[in-house]
Amino acid sequence: MRTTGYAAYSPTSPLALFQFERRSLRANDVAMEILYSGVCHSDLHTARNDWGWSYYPIVTGHEIVGRVTAVGVQVEKYKVGDHVAVGCMVDSCMSCDQCRKGEEQLCRAGNTGTYASQDRVTGENTHGGYSKHLVVREDFCLRVPEGLDLARTAPLLCAGITTYSPLRTWNVGPGSRVGVVGLGGLGHMAVKLAVGLGADVTVLSRSADKTADALELGADRLLISSDSEAMAQAANGFDLIIDTVPVKHDLNPYLPLLDVDGTLVIVGQIGPMEETNTVPLLLGRRRIAGSPIGGIRETQEMLDFCAKKNILPDCEMIRMDQINEAFERMEKADVRYRFVIDMASLPAEAA
Repeated sequence: MRTTGYAAYSPTSPLALFQFERRSLRANDVAMEILYSGVCHSDLHTARNDWGWSYYPIVTGHEIVGRVTAVGVQVEKYKVGDHVAVGCMVDSCMSCDQCRKGEEQLCRAGNTGTYASQDRVTGENTHGGYSKHLVVREDFCLRVPEGLDLARTAPLLCAGITTYSPLRTWNVGPGSRVGVVGLGGLGHMAVKLAVGLGADVTVLSRSADKTADALELGADRLLISSDSEAMAQAANGFDLIIDTVPVKHDLNPYLPLLDVDGTLVIVGQIGPMEETNTVPLLLGRRRIAGSPIGGIRETQEMLDFCAKKNILPDCEMIRMDQINEAFERMEKADVRYRFVIDMASLPAEAA
């Protein structure tokens, strides 16, 4: 299938039009026209090769909502016209212990990323959602529940599941005390989802500037992390802290906030962190953990939960040709809170 996308051609060049071939439909594949594509910090990191595993040209985008245009002969769950979604992965081995229990994101052989990965059958490079069409294995295609606003659903496929998964892993519910560090694309979804699960939610920020935003999103309060007295008073006050900050930073101020057996979960930063003092960990039996996205079953659960609770990200809609400006603004945290590309703005064929 010939299609059009926007690709990074090098770590320093702006994204530009790119024509390429999607693979032919296999028996267990779903083909879709992409309607909306969310813009994730991972897209920016990959375009710039910040993690060292990019290839060029590369089409990023792993927050995808589309309409089914064709299905393989063995596909049973979807039909032409259905609204579907795809997140950060499009395949896995499907046979290891993790895949068998629905944790495909932890596949022992490594899952196949929507982009920056290789197709398990052909070995060709994968390309993501900044494009007009996508072909994906049925098992990695998700149903968009009735009632969800299609134009705002896309960020749930990364920002949503990345924050929902640790909330579920650590059994957050009524009575849970949850802190959220960082109030960007991930952080604002962590707040909304934790509130939806019935938790008492605190946003941690270096200043009071985001107090109104935090309360508007449903948080119970904002704790100023630069206020040593307020931080001391909040000691032992959290069961779970979700750290969504996407750059290297110091975890030490947050560790005393955890109660006994409390956990600080890193979901934002990939790479080195500042040196950590282990004293609060040892004396309070506290933990630092990491969490990626969730599996396909959990992602569908998250979508259904969001439809039931009417939880959606706060989005700014852009055209495909505004993506380079969006990247620049994202680096400055100048977005509330997620960019979404209206893919109708991208022609099916380059002129």
